[in-house]
Amino acid sequence: MTGLASALRTLVVALAAGLFAASAPPVAAAQEPRAPREFVALGSVDPTILQEMRYTTAHNFVGEPVDGYRQPLCVLTRPAAEALHRAQVRLLARGYTLKVYDCYRPQRAVDHFVRWAKDLADERMKKEFYPLVDKSRLFADGYIAEKSGHSRGSTVDLTVVRLPAWPTRPYRPGQELVECYAPKAERFPDNSVDMGTGYDCFDTRSHTDDPRITGVQRANRQLLKGVLAEQGFVNLPEEWWHFTFAPEPFPETFFDFPVAWRSVAGH
Repeated sequence: MTGLASALRTLVVALAAGLFAASAPPVAAAQEPRAPREFVALGSVDPTILQEMRYTTAHNFVGEPVDGYRQPLCVLTRPAAEALHRAQVRLLARGYTLKVYDCYRPQRAVDHFVRWAKDLADERMKKEFYPLVDKSRLFADGYIAEKSGHSRGSTVDLTVVRLPAWPTRPYRPGQELVECYAPKAERFPDNSVDMGTGYDCFDTRSHTDDPRITGVQRANRQLLKGVLAEQGFVNLPEEWWHFTFAPEPFPETFFDFPVAWRSVAGH
């Protein structure tokens, strides 16, 4: 009987271990990657900078919330966030504030853009964001790529808003779209100063120094570019809203942790 009891105990332990292994999720699947300690939520460094995180909403060129954006939160490397704070102090003194549209971007979000760009049948947001560009040309013309500097954590898309800042009204999916280069009074009512185009406008008029952009619009672009350049940000000439802090803490690393408070909690 002792031998039989021992065998039964062994069998019960083995079955219990097997049931636990079958029911317990793999450790890797249960744990999302978290941001390195060099990353912070911008709001913890400067809560006065406005945040309108477009990729958590349907108001973007894809037309739906983008993979990896769990919460409307700007995450950046600490040096980039602190440099934005210094720029903000200078703008506040002049009656303006910064507003960010996108900051750190997970690689899974970039992958979402790539899948969308390859689906030539999906043109639901074409009229606003790329009215003059054939969707089949988005890769060749440089509007979509398989890697983004945003995924390194020191690149930010942003604009300037005159104070007092009135909130931008919510986008309503299905509403009539207007070309992103239309006069400011006609296009989507962003509370940004007039930059000549809306954010994420796939058009050569988005080039920072496009000669068609003159007067107040050019002055507004130069205001943004100048105040950020003083703090070490370099503008991408093809996009008036796109700036990268230099030197980047992670110049060769493309991260994929989700945009969420949990990713930077405790930093």
